[in-house]
Amino acid sequence: MRGGVIRLFRFAGIDVFLHFTWFIVAAFFISGYARGYESPVWGAAEYTGLFFIVLVHEFGHALACRQVGGIANQIVLWPLGGIAFVNPPRRPGAYLWSIAAGPLVNVILLPVLAFASTSVRASLPGSDMAVFLSHLNFINTGLLIFNLLPVFPLDGGQIVRGLLWFPFGEFRSLQIASVIGLVGGAIFGIVGLMAGSVWWAILAFFLLSRAWYGWQQAKAMIAMSRMQMPIPPAPIAPENPPPQ
Repeated sequence: MRGGVIRLFRFAGIDVFLHFTWFIVAAFFISGYARGYESPVWGAAEYTGLFFIVLVHEFGHALACRQVGGIANQIVLWPLGGIAFVNPPRRPGAYLWSIAAGPLVNVILLPVLAFASTSVRASLPGSDMAVFLSHLNFINTGLLIFNLLPVFPLDGGQIVRGLLWFPFGEFRSLQIASVIGLVGGAIFGIVGLMAGSVWWAILAFFLLSRAWYGWQQAKAMIAMSRMQMPIPPAPIAPENPPPQ
């Protein structure tokens, strides 16, 4: 994910990049988004707004990580959402806050977007602006619900891992969360096959691959700890696939 990217800007010491594949997928989906508006420009605005919500979500992760003394200096946007490369201190509380701060941003946006959507619908009913804000409100809610699913590596799955860290420790908690992620990814794959959705199939493959990587990583950490070898910190990359 660090290759094939375009640097957009730097804010609060955090570099924001856009993966080149974003443009390919955007060209396909923007045409579909535009069908809901009188002016197709609003379709592009909605797709861009979706990723703006993803971006502020990722900044929530990154800034929270820095708040607890961790390292966070890169965010990458790509077709499946966003990745904040954060490396919090190896403490369950610090890990939990770094993960939970992302969905908390979406929670804060809920009343803001709901109020804006309601106000514009009342003053400009049926307008493109009213449709735009209504869709953004729906997107933000959908992102929040999706990301809180307890499927590693989604935020919900990583929150489960952080909670398990207290009784089971750093490595076993990752193992358990990874197994849950493998089961969840398999369910996504089955649903995708039944629905005939290529997008769900891609998402299922991504979840399964990341959960399997987490399992392998946990095994390696356990083996290194038994040999009393120093274990390098592993950066966390929260994911935020947008609803399509």
